[in-house]
Amino acid sequence: MPKQVDQVNQKPVDDVLETMHAIMHLYRSAQHRSLRDGPNDLAHMEVKALGFFARHPGATQSELVAHSGRDKAQVARQIRALRERGLLEARADEADRRSAHLYLSEQGRAVHAALHSNDGRLKEAALQGFTAQEQGALLDLLARVRANLQAMPD
Repeated sequence: MPKQVDQVNQKPVDDVLETMHAIMHLYRSAQHRSLRDGPNDLAHMEVKALGFFARHPGATQSELVAHSGRDKAQVARQIRALRERGLLEARADEADRRSAHLYLSEQGRAVHAALHSNDGRLKEAALQGFTAQEQGALLDLLARVRANLQAMPD
């Protein structure tokens, strides 16, 4: 006889958006576990900041604030922490000495590469058993959902 599982706080996931939310929760949980168990002890938003400066080398703190929608003080604390750990370096703007352009340090690039590699393993695990055609179809369907939501009036 199969074991009965406690159903408290468990409901059947029969709604598409609920399923998408549950999948993202599982993905984020796996990311957080890898961060927590990793050697760098980075917070989620610190990882996001590293990713931003990896994609936009030389961007400023103000540009990260605009991109992330986070509070200026919160972003300043994150950048300070990343600089203190040696993951980010700042270079003064030649035209405006008050402004600094931020870049990943050599250590920051290594940490970002390791995080990126871990994300690749998570993606591989999540899509295990899917053909390239199935992955493409899933991506197309999700793009349609995204477009529908983006087309909604504010």
